[in-house]
Amino acid sequence: MTQNSNFYNRHFLDHISLDCVVFGFHDNQLKVLLIRRKYTKEWALPGGFVKEDESIEVAATRVLQERTGLDDIFLKQFNVFSEPGRANRNPTVTDLVGSVANPDLEWFNQRFISVGFYALVDFSKAEPTPDSISDLCIWKNLNEISSLILDHNQILNKALETLRLQLNYQPLGYNLLPDRFTMPELQKLYETILAKELDRRNFQRRILSYGILNKLEERKTGGAHKAPFLYEFNLENYQKALQNGLNGGW
Repeated sequence: MTQNSNFYNRHFLDHISLDCVVFGFHDNQLKVLLIRRKYTKEWALPGGFVKEDESIEVAATRVLQERTGLDDIFLKQFNVFSEPGRANRNPTVTDLVGSVANPDLEWFNQRFISVGFYALVDFSKAEPTPDSISDLCIWKNLNEISSLILDHNQILNKALETLRLQLNYQPLGYNLLPDRFTMPELQKLYETILAKELDRRNFQRRILSYGILNKLEERKTGGAHKAPFLYEFNLENYQKALQNGLNGGW
């Protein structure tokens, strides 16, 4: 590739990009953060490029901080997407470079290998913010997402598959639920991610056996039936379970 003095050649590594699948949970719905390009109106996952002086993990954290306004983000690398033609005919190049005469066009037309990350964030605390080439950054229900650019649907599906596998050996919920929650709310989160119903008694018995929850004295107010008790995560035990794993699966 011919080197020139355009912005991207001077600031970012060639051939490597990252795409982030950001999950949130609200109103018993699993949400995904998406951005919409200004001119082509194509929907995409948040992503970006790696600066010459940063690791790809630092780059992903930077991108997510810019899109959500959050500093403490649960972030995991889950896959590499390297099909030779994955970035061919990118419909949003005109958004990226501004015009076909822009010298950055050649840089964007190179082959890109993308590293996928998924993030779990508190829906109520995130402040979705579009990047400079997008006009919207919003949450969409998982079941409402249709066509995304390039291979972003494949990236999203792989992230969801990885998230479901995580439930078999690691706890999940601290980054997706409010500080205090009920057992039915936690169960609904698991059922939504797994796309299947779970037996209420079995779920409660198993989740309590992990020792990652503290039962509080308060009950949730405002319900029509007997109010369920509130719980919070035992962060010390939760972190241990993240490191050492759980036994069994759902």
